[in-house]
Amino acid sequence: MEYKIKDISFADFGRREIEIAEKEMPGLMAIRKRYADSKPLKGARITGSLHMTIQTAVLIETLVELGADVRWASCNIFSTQDHAAAAIAAAGIPVFAWKGETLEEYWWCTAQALSFPGGRGPNLIVDDGGDATLLVHLGYKAENDISVVEKKPANHEEAVILSTIRELLKSEPGKWHTAVEDLKGISEETTTGVHRLYQMMEKGELLVPAINVNDSVTKSKFDNLYGCRESLADGIKRATDVMIAGKVVLVCGYGDVGKGCAKSMRSYGARVIVTEIDPICALQASMEGFEVKTVEDALDEANIIVTATGNRDIITVTHMEKMKDQAIVCNIGHFDNEIQMDQLNATVGVERINIKPQVDKYRFPDGHSIFILAEGRLVNLGCATGHPS
Repeated sequence: MEYKIKDISFADFGRREIEIAEKEMPGLMAIRKRYADSKPLKGARITGSLHMTIQTAVLIETLVELGADVRWASCNIFSTQDHAAAAIAAAGIPVFAWKGETLEEYWWCTAQALSFPGGRGPNLIVDDGGDATLLVHLGYKAENDISVVEKKPANHEEAVILSTIRELLKSEPGKWHTAVEDLKGISEETTTGVHRLYQMMEKGELLVPAINVNDSVTKSKFDNLYGCRESLADGIKRATDVMIAGKVVLVCGYGDVGKGCAKSMRSYGARVIVTEIDPICALQASMEGFEVKTVEDALDEANIIVTATGNRDIITVTHMEKMKDQAIVCNIGHFDNEIQMDQLNATVGVERINIKPQVDKYRFPDGHSIFILAEGRLVNLGCATGHPS
């Protein structure tokens, strides 16, 4: 049976935690009970590119119970819970995920999840952030025009993506056209991935129908808000073990995720400042009692900075150069480019000191230091276990 994980011996531990999660996820368990006999997904090939956590394991086993043929990868290099992946592998379900993947390993895992026996692709993609969708669409485009993967990459991750596709074009010619022939649709569960889908649709590049799961009320108004309200603090606490009470926390973005984060930090006794470009969201923050400022105006007092915008370059190297000594910087938006990590790592004179996995200290030439959590990726999954059951 195909799988690649950290350690299969973690499976029993994973199974015990899955059993706990099942009791906290009655919706999925009710679906199992209702449809287990009729197997409405019988024969369907489903690829998942979604954080390989205990809660995801409950989803995976629900899909299998309903008859689906499932292959899975995580959608973040740090978000896999290795005992959850081991339990899924031990159950005979192909899974390719472990905590701490390199980018090369991550994109290999995504390709493996898209590759069913007999050279077939998935009928459905369950995506989180759009990476599986991106690989299929970019591969399809490259089979029509090789120049799209021969361009100069903008960053290291793009270079890895382009290299992955070039290798697959050589080893499995026609793979992506076959995949698109089989593919019936995509579901996307996070804000950033939905933005990608809308951009593709506007350009006429979206090859199959897609369902915007993120904007369903039970997702955006519950998972984004209440999930982040609990998991942000969990990630910061596990990573740093600092007291939040009395600190000044800057939350960048006041959408559903930002709202949960701001309320979480205030509940711990922090004074919270919000940055927001949308006037309605900014007004909401103000009427909730939060101070609304620009990033630049808050740097001299913020002890903890959290990005939650879904946009890039929110915290720049220039910002980090002006931060307070020992400031903690983290991101709870989907991608790591909300914080200028590539630029920071390339800045001459800045010393990177690893404290422990997913916690790095950066010392600047003037002597002040900051802490970056989860290398700028999702702090709640990189430094903790994501949203609870």
